[in-house]
Amino acid sequence: MKALFWRDLKLILASQTSLLTGPLFFIAIIIITPFTLGTDPNTLTRIGPGVLWLSALLAGLLNLNKLFQTDCDDGNLDQLILCGQRKSLTFIVFIKCLAHWAGTMLPLIFVTPIAAFMLHLDTLITFTTILTLVCGTPAFIFIGAIGAALATSLSHNTMLIFIIILPWTIPIIIFGVTAATAPITSKVSFLTALAFLFAFSLFFGLFSSFVTAITLKYLSE
Repeated sequence: MKALFWRDLKLILASQTSLLTGPLFFIAIIIITPFTLGTDPNTLTRIGPGVLWLSALLAGLLNLNKLFQTDCDDGNLDQLILCGQRKSLTFIVFIKCLAHWAGTMLPLIFVTPIAAFMLHLDTLITFTTILTLVCGTPAFIFIGAIGAALATSLSHNTMLIFIIILPWTIPIIIFGVTAATAPITSKVSFLTALAFLFAFSLFFGLFSSFVTAITLKYLSE
């Protein structure tokens, strides 16, 4: 399983297009925001965490269609399903999702301080936003894995993935923004909201991996 994780991660990092598309799109949304909502620092500070979370969601989903599509095209997906008869296919899906998160979402998190500076966020809010993204964004990938599995047989599947998973991401964004702004609003404990984000990622990591494994097996028959 360790070899599978590093294999998938190396494939993502080897593709400069996939590696750069997400962060560039992420920064592009941040740059456009002041032009659409105004340049008032107080306004940008108030909406900053929400903008960062929404940007991370949209940028992270850009390459999600490649989660299983590449393996499907070269025949490796059939081999993974056969391996899943001896080892749990659910665990294989879980590892592939973790590798995809590390290769696509972590670069976004690394450039978050730059984006936060553009939105006039202070150090504390920037730090809390980064923590929430680390704990919450894995859930995006696990949820998206279901859509990616359903779309493996389609040539243009990115939009389908968006349609399938976007409604499921709403609670995660709500708790993510709530946790990121907790030091300011004091409406909810930061640790409580962060715990909910971690629970979401853990729950969808188990549930979505199981559903995705069943979907892949069904589509391969």
